Amino acid sequence: MPSTIEQLSSTRVKLTVEIPFADLKPHLDKAYKDIAGQVNIPGFRKGKVPAAVIDQRFGRGVVLQEAINAALPVAYSAAVQEHELLPLGQPEIDVTKLEDGDLVEFTAEVDVRPDFTMPVFEDIAVEVDAVEAADDELEERLEMLRKRFATTKEVGRKAKKGDLLTIDLVASQDGKELDDATAEGITYEIGDDKNMLEGLKKAVTGTKAGETVTFTSKLLGGAHRGEEAEITVTVHKVEEQQLPDVDDEFAQMVSEFDTVDEMKDDLRKAVEAQAKQAQIADARDKVVEAVVEATEFELPEKLLADDLAARRQQVEQQLARAGLTLQQYLEDSEEEVDTEEEFWAELDKRGEQALRAQIILDKYAEEQAVEVSQQDLTELIFQKAQMNGTSPQDEINHMMEHNHMGEWMAEIRRGKALAQICALAVVKDADGNTVEMPQPVSAEEPVVVEADEDTTDEAEQA
Repeated sequence: MPSTIEQLSSTRVKLTVEIPFADLKPHLDKAYKDIAGQVNIPGFRKGKVPAAVIDQRFGRGVVLQEAINAALPVAYSAAVQEHELLPLGQPEIDVTKLEDGDLVEFTAEVDVRPDFTMPVFEDIAVEVDAVEAADDELEERLEMLRKRFATTKEVGRKAKKGDLLTIDLVASQDGKELDDATAEGITYEIGDDKNMLEGLKKAVTGTKAGETVTFTSKLLGGAHRGEEAEITVTVHKVEEQQLPDVDDEFAQMVSEFDTVDEMKDDLRKAVEAQAKQAQIADARDKVVEAVVEATEFELPEKLLADDLAARRQQVEQQLARAGLTLQQYLEDSEEEVDTEEEFWAELDKRGEQALRAQIILDKYAEEQAVEVSQQDLTELIFQKAQMNGTSPQDEINHMMEHNHMGEWMAEIRRGKALAQICALAVVKDADGNTVEMPQPVSAEEPVVVEADEDTTDEAEQA
């Protein structure tokens, strides 16, 4: 199939492709066969309707359109390979000529990966925080375990820090109760103020069961989120927590170990491993940022615009599902921006950086022949199943039904490419110590994915 190429810009090309009718004929024959099997025409058996009758009844144009739609992807792929293009995104296709019995001509405009020079990765140097001593985190985990296995005893004294209170909350404005800002039977530990109303701790400290106190605070949710309201708290019960001692008996109760020293040693290793993983993740982020900064190329305008629009839409959908406005989210989050304009600008900046990183990693993966093994894909499937609370087979079925296999393999491939780049870069902590980054593992076998029979049938029918 003859094709020509026109360079519209450094990141966009226009292909003009001709499909001779000799190449279109198999698609025409299939189109006639499919239509014949779908229609009922008196005097003809289903599936045996002649082409001339179909043309007469439904028009030749219907058949041509179906055949051309089937032929276009094949012709486009052939042209891409012929001109050795690396498309980014979907092409914009326009049929420009149709001469029945002779040829079909179409154009395809598509963004392509820009040509650029990779940085010297050995010259990339980043610094991350040093891994801190695990003592404080270890104590926090031990305290959490103690609270999990604590017993409680109802007391008649005044409530103090650490006590568990059973309370009712009623919010009102101008003397009118707010229906969506009331709660009954809440258990509140004095001092644990995560996701609790500001001022609650001070209001209930010193109260006894049966007492009622009132204070003013900003509401955290509902239609009046962020507004000030008068909060009435009724204390129904005050319970004292009795935490178990951290001894061998406690270790045997909460863990697989016989002694408290063994349990603490295991907890310390887990804390240190988690801190190390956080340090490595931070290092990867900083290496990506440094690589992007050191690599100059022009991004395709349409590709960037579409990607940023998709990211914005995703954020808006997440906020809508949470029942939040962007301003409400910013007020309660730890974002480093204060205004909506700053938030969207920062989102666009991160989005552009992510797109640049993706292009760089894809090029590196191709140049270094980074492969994805069956084990790589299996591990990703198990990770997704764990995150989503599903089974691995559910994730395989989802992947096959929605054609995610290529996307997931690209995700793995970029991760392996980044691991190789991080192994080349110089990573040190704030104390000047070299941070050893995980070494990438080579692929060993090709990817073969099997879905269950039901899934295969559905995929064939789609």
